Amino acid sequence: MGEVVKVTPLAMGSYDSNAWQSEPGIERYRPLEGAAAGPETEVRKRPGTVEVSFELPDDRQIVEQVVETIFQAHSYPKPVIRIRTVLTSRSKGLDDSANPNRWWNTTGDWKKKAGQSGTDIVRE
Repeated sequence: MGEVVKVTPLAMGSYDSNAWQSEPGIERYRPLEGAAAGPETEVRKRPGTVEVSFELPDDRQIVEQVVETIFQAHSYPKPVIRIRTVLTSRSKGLDDSANPNRWWNTTGDWKKKAGQSGTDIVRE
């Protein structure tokens, strides 16, 4: 992700570095003839893998740069990259400072209390 945001900031409104990462799961695959590791008879199961998704602007040059960046930075010779055209919603830029339905106006346990560290925030 660090390399991707060097190409494009993954911006949405007043935020950047926007991405979603799944919980760790188990990747399954079996190398066939022509694979870098050589062919194998057993299916490999690799625990701890995650899926990451993010949105890019509708700009072919940026998309191509991001794909090339992933190929250069990823540990796999053929990383799985899926590109889909989607419609998304964006903020209307309203003053929501008093809207009780907005997460930043709630008093949920996600908010840091004075003196607490942000243990629920993952930093790269």
